[in-house]
Amino acid sequence: MYRCALSLALAASCVVAQAQTHRFFPATALRGELVVTQFPDVQLNGQPARLAPGARVKNEDNLWVPPAGLTGQKLLVHYTVESSGLIMDVWVLNAAERENKLWPRTPAESASWQFNPGNQTWSKP
Repeated sequence: MYRCALSLALAASCVVAQAQTHRFFPATALRGELVVTQFPDVQLNGQPARLAPGARVKNEDNLWVPPAGLTGQKLLVHYTVESSGLIMDVWVLNAAERENKLWPRTPAESASWQFNPGNQTWSKP
């Protein structure tokens, strides 16, 4: 019993450590600068945009946060857009993720670059 509890605690600490340094993003995720102005309205890369109903925002530790709690903060994020053009998923980048400088900012860049999902890197052709 004690060995199982110790193993579970060790596994949980490894998951937390990984979440703080490296997350897996979909190939459709774009990078941008997000400012929540008045929920659900946001500024994305200086342009007005809107969060979708049910949008999910995760902070640097991969924990869900209410978007309204981020009002006024300028955040470097990865985000996905649903078919209607509303922002659906938002991940606030941690320090390790910000170090990965090459990430598409537009759908055109995403379509022309190569994505390696295993190590979460992009390369230009």
